Amino acid sequence: MAQNQSLSTQEVADILHVSKSTIYDLIRKGEIHSYKIGRKVRFTQEDVDAYIARSRHEHSTAPVQRIDTHSTLLTPAEEKAPEMIISGQDVVLDILANYLHQEDINAGRTYLSSFEGLLALYQGKVDAAACHLYDGKECNASFVRSLMPGVSAVLVNLSYRTQGFYVRKSNPKHITGWEDLRRADISILNRRVGSSSRILLDTQLKKLEIPSGQLKGYDKIMSSHLTMASAVAAGDADLAIGTERITHQLEGLDFIPLLEERFDLVLQKESLENPAVVKMLAILSSPVFRREVTHFSGNDYRDLGKIIMEV
Repeated sequence: MAQNQSLSTQEVADILHVSKSTIYDLIRKGEIHSYKIGRKVRFTQEDVDAYIARSRHEHSTAPVQRIDTHSTLLTPAEEKAPEMIISGQDVVLDILANYLHQEDINAGRTYLSSFEGLLALYQGKVDAAACHLYDGKECNASFVRSLMPGVSAVLVNLSYRTQGFYVRKSNPKHITGWEDLRRADISILNRRVGSSSRILLDTQLKKLEIPSGQLKGYDKIMSSHLTMASAVAAGDADLAIGTERITHQLEGLDFIPLLEERFDLVLQKESLENPAVVKMLAILSSPVFRREVTHFSGNDYRDLGKIIMEV
């Protein structure tokens, strides 16, 4: 089946050899990602691959705990508090947490944006926060400095990936870059406040001195890169900002690359001597882990596990 094909609930059930009701239960529990086109639930092959990647490890380890960082209480199902909590929204982090479970380290996961994750790390609610924020000059470091004042931190690389514009197939509006946001005939889609795509957009608008109110669709908020890309492909808007790999999952879409972003895992420097963190860094640097995440994600992992900088 083509990588960019949209999968129905029945097709996913057939791939996993389970019933449709099981798939709906997995969606309800948040164990498999999906999106909606109208009232129909759809999946990408990456959603299925990610679920399989996480599930492959669960025969030998407990499932990853999902943690609500807005509450200090554990739910009844969380009988044992996690030894470490990893924040971020990439499937690589789910795979990492499962590898930690295999090493008898009880790792929890919370799915915060980069901005929210850094705040949670500063507040001591998480132990590691994935971050991909661009301030117009550099990735991540300036946000770590401003959101974690007085805290010494290290940035461990996870991957590099390309951010750009999603546009309809064949680019009918002939969009080429940021300057096209000045055009009155261009409509966009946006993400919620605090998301990396929203911060990137707002940074560029400020740099170009374009008032946000001038952009048609600026206040039309979408839940994910995938839902934005699907809407652009359907002709609901002319462009949206997101990562390149989404374009390999959908038909009717082209991509205009704008910049390479660095995706890092931020840790407080004092935690580097923590045995769980030592083990996590060893996993990130291992050839076995690199092979697995390369297969399921498709980003550039040339510096995976390396400490890129101290802030």
